[in-house]
Amino acid sequence: METAENRQVIFKGYIDGVPKETDMEVKMGSTVELEVVKGSGALLVKNLYLSCDPYMRGRMRQFYGSYIPPFVPGSVIEGFGVSRVVDSDNPNFKTGDLVTGITGWEEYSLIHKTEQLRKIQQDDIPLSYYVGLLGMPGFTAYAGFYEVCAPKKGDCVFVSAASGAVGQLVGQLAKLYGCYVVGSAGTNQKVDLLKNKFGFDEAFNYKEELDLDAALKRYFPQGIDIYFDNVGGAMLDAALMNMSLHGRIAICGMVSEQSLSNPKGIHNLFNLISKRVRMQGFLQSDYLHLYPRFLEDVIRYYKQGKIVYVEDMKAGLESAPAALVGLYAGKNVVLTDNGNDNKFL
Repeated sequence: METAENRQVIFKGYIDGVPKETDMEVKMGSTVELEVVKGSGALLVKNLYLSCDPYMRGRMRQFYGSYIPPFVPGSVIEGFGVSRVVDSDNPNFKTGDLVTGITGWEEYSLIHKTEQLRKIQQDDIPLSYYVGLLGMPGFTAYAGFYEVCAPKKGDCVFVSAASGAVGQLVGQLAKLYGCYVVGSAGTNQKVDLLKNKFGFDEAFNYKEELDLDAALKRYFPQGIDIYFDNVGGAMLDAALMNMSLHGRIAICGMVSEQSLSNPKGIHNLFNLISKRVRMQGFLQSDYLHLYPRFLEDVIRYYKQGKIVYVEDMKAGLESAPAALVGLYAGKNVVLTDNGNDNKFL
């Protein structure tokens, strides 16, 4: 039976704070058989693109009460990816099919839970977009904005971590809906990107603001109707002070929390009562029935030039640990496999 080398990124052990490169190891020398055992119903895939996403930090701690279990120390890290089927014992997939879903951070993965995979109908859209704009981050933005935020034309919308994979689409969808949109980011380069690439009305570098409450009052003198929160912490506290009557807050992420065992509290929750604000956490998986409509809408907007998308891409599994660590320092990264086969499509 033919075999191939299978480089892997191994999770070494549970953490508490922000991931470090030493929490992961790139393992060389493993091999994989390039045929699937008959009767297994599994797929063998060659991984082409792998996504670094903020939720992965939660899987690196020893906590079993979340919506997704932790990684297993000594095992391959998992995440969303785009892959090509090498061999199949499943009638729904054939060799050569392009699929997206949860896979391993390795060159080849044997996937038994095939029900979570989606086939990709390839056209002129970059394949990497299926772990970004057309993948979990894009769908999170779509479901969170339309379903949780319940927008109305003319709403004043604030998006934190706005240049990230989720935030950049939230802002553009809000503009298409007829909203006034302001985003925050952590560098002046990203602020420029928000205003001149993604079409936000305004944007600011939160690291240059000594008083976040004053900053939000400057951009939202009449109050915030919708806050799409990707960071939690001090920014959420400031937003609570500036919400409009009957405002809506979508809690998507808490990336500002540096220690998962010692989270910081929120102080301004009384505003939920006095301003009758609705604050709701959500998962994109709650809205999977909307996924076909999401694909149809976002692909149409993209092809019409009404939305754009920016990726930060690194090549090779050896860059994976640094890429994930860099995400929590203000980068949003999609990894590309740097093997000899199908480096880019």
